[in-house]
Amino acid sequence: MILRAADRIAVAWKNGGGLTREVAVHPPGSDLDSFDWRVSLAEVRRGGPFSLFPGVDRHLAVIAGRLELSIAGGETVTLAPESLPLVFPGEVPASAEPVQSPVRDLNVMTRRGRFRARLTRRSAAGATTAKLEAPTTLIVALGPLRVRAPEDSTTLAALDAARFTADRRTAVTLSIEGDGLEFWLIELLPA
Repeated sequence: MILRAADRIAVAWKNGGGLTREVAVHPPGSDLDSFDWRVSLAEVRRGGPFSLFPGVDRHLAVIAGRLELSIAGGETVTLAPESLPLVFPGEVPASAEPVQSPVRDLNVMTRRGRFRARLTRRSAAGATTAKLEAPTTLIVALGPLRVRAPEDSTTLAALDAARFTADRRTAVTLSIEGDGLEFWLIELLPA
């Protein structure tokens, strides 16, 4: 399933500091109180506190700009596109401040006890492959790329996503083509 960036609706944050665009949610149509997992892209325009999500694990990866993140009980961390994703509990107070704008980040939230996630940033100078073993996998393109699955082929523009489901008994291998490939591989697994 292809999830085009152009089709996403921007939702303003309650604190006015940015916008979020939902990429995918499970179960389909669930809201912020009832999702099992949720993937979104956000634009951080000014600093402020994060919304609290009790019982949810948050995975945050910066894909453009630099973001200073403070999590209660911990130190302040600066995230940039080359940083590893930061994982923290959704019930812990956190706040962020853009250091280098514009800041765009990838958010993956999983309901603790139901799902867990793995995020991996992938880059390659040319064609590469990705083996899909999770029941649900999303690829979020950071630039143009072509994805070839066993029964389908599609081209993704920057910030487009492709969602794949795999039978737990059989892994699927995708071929990914283009020049200077960059994408996020998001694996969503039962807890």
